[in-house]
Amino acid sequence: MTDQIPVRIIETVDASKPIRLTPAQRGGPIHTRAFTGLFRTLRLLGAGALFVLFFGTAWLDWNGRQAVLWNLGKRQFHVFGATFWPQDFILLSAILIIAAFGLFFVTVLAGRVWCGYACPQSTWTWAFMWAEKVTEGDRLQRIKLDAAPWSAGKLLRRSAKHLLWLAMSLFTALTFVGYFTPIRALTADLFTLEIGLQAAFWVFFFAAATYINAGWLREQVCLHMCPYSRFQSVMFDADTLIVSYDVKRGEARGPRRKDSDPTAQGLGDCIDCTMCVQVCPTGIDIRDGLQLDCIGCGACIDACDSVMDKMGYARGLVRYTSERALEGGHTRLLRPQLVGYAAMLALMIGGFVWALQARPLVSLDVTRDRTLYRENSAGQIENMYSLKVINKTQQPREYRLALVDGPFELHGPSHVKLAPGEIADVPLSVALVEDGTRVSQRELRFTVSDVAEPASRASTPSTFVAPLNR
Repeated sequence: MTDQIPVRIIETVDASKPIRLTPAQRGGPIHTRAFTGLFRTLRLLGAGALFVLFFGTAWLDWNGRQAVLWNLGKRQFHVFGATFWPQDFILLSAILIIAAFGLFFVTVLAGRVWCGYACPQSTWTWAFMWAEKVTEGDRLQRIKLDAAPWSAGKLLRRSAKHLLWLAMSLFTALTFVGYFTPIRALTADLFTLEIGLQAAFWVFFFAAATYINAGWLREQVCLHMCPYSRFQSVMFDADTLIVSYDVKRGEARGPRRKDSDPTAQGLGDCIDCTMCVQVCPTGIDIRDGLQLDCIGCGACIDACDSVMDKMGYARGLVRYTSERALEGGHTRLLRPQLVGYAAMLALMIGGFVWALQARPLVSLDVTRDRTLYRENSAGQIENMYSLKVINKTQQPREYRLALVDGPFELHGPSHVKLAPGEIADVPLSVALVEDGTRVSQRELRFTVSDVAEPASRASTPSTFVAPLNR
């Protein structure tokens, strides 16, 4: 067996300065320090609005039913006063496209602020970190608890944390599934242990996903599972606002007394307190420059500003700014890429609103019977059809069935009454009035219109089959 030569990587470092690895570089758990500040307040407001929207909307009622309910069994999607059907799937596609362009616009303007302030993964991670602080203490206490041997106290604190995590995960999963199954009945069935197998599977599946993602994986989801973290940096330009450390102002960094003159000591404004590292949810050092791990939450800005206040220095050593501004220029907000995204976003939102208003509130599907044709008692050639009429409104409606002008007669019901959201299958026949045309297939078009509101109508084409010798 060939002997292997051991390889050791040697790095050239300044021997006068100790090597300090960030929590992300050490690879262990990241324990963040508690802090206050403007961006933390903004993040709390955003998270609070998201929690109220997510947890509260599921319990709202609208005209005797759940306000927002995606009933997959009936293929009905209720959003307050509107009901959407599979035929309206194009609107869902439009919403996803608008959301994508909105994300592109925000990224070009202000970097990865979506991740730091509104992304559900980040929001739930912050909530789980709060639960960790409540049960295990602040940063130093949690670090000591990790290093301490197992004891009754440690077991009690860890158990309390995980029970709180599990309760938050179960509540989250119950609410999420409650948008697809009426949440009041689902909650009652869960706590009375009468929940169905399928509903129980999805509740516990999403509870486990929440518990794992927000409790254990945390920043690893942002770094390795989220595709946005991989392509967002290529959308940055020199004028994108990102969380940045002002190297010219901060270097050379080093500790000093509050009343000392840093200029005389050859120091910049950074006192090397590492507060920016201790509050970072992804465990990076923003002073190392823009990194893939940075989610743009602004925690390091709040921490650094509080230190600058204590030292009597100006705020903004770490701040939202652009690469151009750091180099002494002025940030340009109106630039082609940003204006292009804004224009496209405005056009798509306008088009979506128009399509939403113009969408027909009645749907008509036509299926011709597989029998080619038949001759009725009057000697006319008939084809059989099945019309599926859908009332997309939230009120009972009466509809009129008719044919567009042509050599045809409609035999069957000409009116149908439907309850809100009801679907009716209407069988009828169409007879051909002799017109002398020697073709085997003719086109015809069915129409359905609201009796009270004739402008609400829909039409669907079909074919009529007749023998050539007619």
